[in-house]
Amino acid sequence: MMNRRENIFRSVRFERPERIPMVFVINAACRNHYPRSALEDLQESHPYLFPGFRRSTAPPPDPQPPVQRSYLNAWGVTMASPEEGIMEVAVQHPLSDWSVFEHYVPPPLPDLKEEEKKRPDLAAENRRNAVASGKLVTGGLPHGHTFLLLCDLRGYENLICDMADETPELWRLIERVEAHNAAMVRCALRRGAEWMSYPEDLGMQIGPMLSPEHLRKYIKPSYQRLMKPAGDAGCIIHMHSDGDIRDLVDDLVDSGVQVVNLQDLVNGIEWIQRRFKGKVCIDLDIDRQKVTRFGTPAQVDELIRTEVETLGSHEGGLMMIYGMYPGIPLANAKALMDAMEKYSTHYS
Repeated sequence: MMNRRENIFRSVRFERPERIPMVFVINAACRNHYPRSALEDLQESHPYLFPGFRRSTAPPPDPQPPVQRSYLNAWGVTMASPEEGIMEVAVQHPLSDWSVFEHYVPPPLPDLKEEEKKRPDLAAENRRNAVASGKLVTGGLPHGHTFLLLCDLRGYENLICDMADETPELWRLIERVEAHNAAMVRCALRRGAEWMSYPEDLGMQIGPMLSPEHLRKYIKPSYQRLMKPAGDAGCIIHMHSDGDIRDLVDDLVDSGVQVVNLQDLVNGIEWIQRRFKGKVCIDLDIDRQKVTRFGTPAQVDELIRTEVETLGSHEGGLMMIYGMYPGIPLANAKALMDAMEKYSTHYS
């Protein structure tokens, strides 16, 4: 039987994987919304999705009300979240007024840890360990590394106006953000990364967050420069984006993306089939807004079966991922896990 490492490589390269790679992520916020025993029952009974899972031996904690949190990140952006596990959003932007830009100090450039610098064979060691464990050496940038970071620093409306007005300071800010990201890419490659992720939400419920013209002018060149070293090193280039990205996706692939992680129903399964099947590996982000939240277990099963039959093939080119958040009925979560495991072998 293929290990996870080989199966993923074969899926991405259209080399007839044994199974469709499936990932099920239980968001941390779920801990305060479902009994721990119920979540552990689901994990324990689905070994393909949760390999090596072991139940906790500690007594279950008392339910805790959601705790709001806010903090100042390394870029000076005030971030806030309604509870643990829910993505925080920027609520105060340090560069909302360009007048403070000359005195703005970005965080220091990332670097390897001191312990890592003392290991001359760092990349080779990490690769050997990955091969032995059947995993990949992964690296990449944090979610929202370029466009969304610019939004956090300036504010969304300000940033879009900057692009439309061709504000000179914007180019200097992009250079600073890219320098930080490029340092992270260099570190990941020195660690031996084989899979590089560039996650950045660019879509809204309908349409993209910025025009294709502005993407090409301000964002795509930075993407290309950040992805090129990883591509030259033979890494698999993976990009995630939530939302409707149909108007932007050609430019993303042109930047070097080999695996596109996009939402299924927002972009349309048939559109995804026409644009990507057999050409670029699809890492399908399974619906969290409609069927899995409000449908029946039978409808959940039908969704996964339809997506596998529409987008999958014996050659590969399909991966699937689901993020479980509070609100989905446990019966639907079980139906989804069952379907992901069952249909992962549909083309075996």
